[in-house]
Amino acid sequence: MTELTPGAVLEPLTYEITRADLVAYAAASGDHNPIHQDEEIALAVGLPGVIAHGMYTLALVGRAVATWTDEAEVVELGAKFVAPVVVPAEGAARVTVAGTVGERTDAGLALALEITADGTKVLGAPKVLVRA
Repeated sequence: MTELTPGAVLEPLTYEITRADLVAYAAASGDHNPIHQDEEIALAVGLPGVIAHGMYTLALVGRAVATWTDEAEVVELGAKFVAPVVVPAEGAARVTVAGTVGERTDAGLALALEITADGTKVLGAPKVLVRA
């Protein structure tokens, strides 16, 4: 578990997303939108290629939070989807979750995060509050 004192830097965690992961997530979530699996359709609707599900990307944030906090209770988790995570046909996209420990209040402990994919910010205004 990371030391959760205000101002502490959280060790950045990087997760790889492959096309196979998108197929598995679609099956688990029921979100079978073809932009998450079919290159031709993704390009036809103006996307730069097949993109990861936004909620899958946010779930990776939850995974990072669980790692840093030794699976503390999550009170609040949210963000705005500001850029797509483009997943190549070969290899993987890399999503990195980084940040610092914020203020501790009666409601819980805030984490100030930055979420990027291959160097591009993909989630904006992330809000995380845990009981730790």
